[in-house]
Amino acid sequence: MDKKGKKIQFGNISKIKFSIGPSPPEPAAVVEDAPEASGGFGKFSTAQTEDGKQAQEELDGMEKIMGFSGFGKKAKQFNLEELVAQAKKTASEKISVAEKLAPLKLDEEKEESDEEFIGPPIPEDLAGPSGDSKKDDEDSDEEVIGPLPPKNLLAEENSDDDSEEEDEGTLQSKIPASHEVHMVHGSKAVLALSVDPAGARMASGSIDYEVKFWDFQGMDSTCQSFRTMTPCENHPIKYVQYSITGDLVLIISGSCQAKILDRDGFEKAEFVKGDMYITDMANTKGHVASLTSGTWHPRIREEFLTAAEDSTLRIWDMWNKKMQLYVIKCRSQSGLKTNPTCCTYSRDGNLVACVCYDGSILMWDHRKAFVNTAKCLRNAHANQTEASSITFSHGEQMFATRGGDETLKLWDLRAFKKPVHVAEDLFSRYSTTECSFSPDDSMVLTGVSMKKGETEGKLKFFDKNTFELVQDLPVTNSHVIRSIWHQKLNQLLVGCGNGIIKAYYDDKKSFRGATLCANKVRRKVRDTHTAVGQQIITPHALPLFRKDRPKSLKKQMEKARLDPVKSRRPELPLIAKGQGGRVATGGGTLSSYVIRNLGISKKIEDDQDPREAILRFAKDAEENPYWIAPAYKKTQPTPIFQSPEEEEDDDDVEGPSNKKQKV
Repeated sequence: MDKKGKKIQFGNISKIKFSIGPSPPEPAAVVEDAPEASGGFGKFSTAQTEDGKQAQEELDGMEKIMGFSGFGKKAKQFNLEELVAQAKKTASEKISVAEKLAPLKLDEEKEESDEEFIGPPIPEDLAGPSGDSKKDDEDSDEEVIGPLPPKNLLAEENSDDDSEEEDEGTLQSKIPASHEVHMVHGSKAVLALSVDPAGARMASGSIDYEVKFWDFQGMDSTCQSFRTMTPCENHPIKYVQYSITGDLVLIISGSCQAKILDRDGFEKAEFVKGDMYITDMANTKGHVASLTSGTWHPRIREEFLTAAEDSTLRIWDMWNKKMQLYVIKCRSQSGLKTNPTCCTYSRDGNLVACVCYDGSILMWDHRKAFVNTAKCLRNAHANQTEASSITFSHGEQMFATRGGDETLKLWDLRAFKKPVHVAEDLFSRYSTTECSFSPDDSMVLTGVSMKKGETEGKLKFFDKNTFELVQDLPVTNSHVIRSIWHQKLNQLLVGCGNGIIKAYYDDKKSFRGATLCANKVRRKVRDTHTAVGQQIITPHALPLFRKDRPKSLKKQMEKARLDPVKSRRPELPLIAKGQGGRVATGGGTLSSYVIRNLGISKKIEDDQDPREAILRFAKDAEENPYWIAPAYKKTQPTPIFQSPEEEEDDDDVEGPSNKKQKV
């Protein structure tokens, strides 16, 4: 609407017809009155109303007043019919060119395929009926240059390749034992050994209470540990294991408290000890007897399992040090308590398994309450023997146990009543001798201790399917206790009874680990030479130009010790009567001095009669009185002494005796 309230009406826009086809289209619209419709949308009708004329007059008047006719440039107009026709023309030209070039390309390809082979003819036994080679698809891609080798050489090469493949397929060739590196833990037996999942560090524990941490990348050919500590005081280390993430280490010792260290050896947690006066072990908050084994959960980072001689297994959370999560009681066939000697989780963490002192294998389902056993087998090993290890295969269906009855047994969870295979006459002197599976589950390995008269301990490898001895690897002149076949490193790590840890590897099949430090030479520390102003000593120089040589602190202290002023030495006791104005011993006070020097000027013998000694000075005292006589001269009575004659007369007269009668 305009200002006057009148409606602005536009003319009728004619319909535009587009025809896309082979024949050129007719004009879509005839533009009439071009000057009038140039600024509109399409074509407007020629008939305009009176209101439209008035609006146009107003616009013309506005143009005269303002001086311009519009805001900006007009929109560019396109003819759609011409554009469509041009696109069709270019497309038809491209198609015609492609059709002309197609037969030329086919002729070139045919010529390339029909090229003749330059060289001697191909033997008939290697050529097919059509003259083509019988090689595989991979060999057909490679071009043959020069004449072919003779038949006998080809046969020999094929036989060598087959033998190499067979050697690679044998079980003995899979054992990485071509090279070895030995590390010295100490002089006592290495009972615990563990490598982190990444294969960068190793921890070892011994009967000498020490735990050592080893870094393969930081070690040189001397193979020295970077940290040594005694985390459990005077308790032997029985078990050491890295967590699934490799940042924590579980320590199981002869005490009843488990400990957790970080990967650098610093203590993170020590778990509570139970009350030994409580008979029901389910009511105590921890173990009350020595630990025997322990392991981390394979899926849950914070959970681990411990076994002890209080006939219980306990599941812990590393963040709760004051109390365990679950308590599992181990019972024998008669219902009495029995001690678990080793324990473990299954690979998926759904089973908790242990071997007890009565030879039974007990398993519980981790997803249910630990009341009844999920699997139980009595008399799996000999009674009253300490089974040292139980481990599950990577396939989850098989597991192996190392018994104290000198046997290694392979079991199947699907047929749990009898062992699948048994290996006997495997002597074990320690209760921590380990058995384990190879990374591909094709072999089972365990260590053997030395019997009387033997000179070396061995590591035995058994075929999992037949349990035949694959290899008997001599290790050292001591017992073989711990053995680990690391899956990522493809290396064997063995702990021995003489404190030596041996690492076996193959230079072609093993990676990192001991290979990093085997050939690394230790660099000698270069002495740093510093220029110091040297003193020139002249023995006959004048004191004015003499310089005192700097003395060590020890010599200065010794010199000051001899000086009584600097050392503040107390006065020494005197042996003589006196010197330097001081009185000797016995005359430290004035009274003692007077008695010693004035009162008793002469020495009195002990055997002398004291009466005679006193009367000796009676005459001198009467003539020259000095002490008492002048003071009592006027009042002192005259003494009357009895003569010797009167004494004799008194003895003759009978009368009562002056002596006291004995009662």
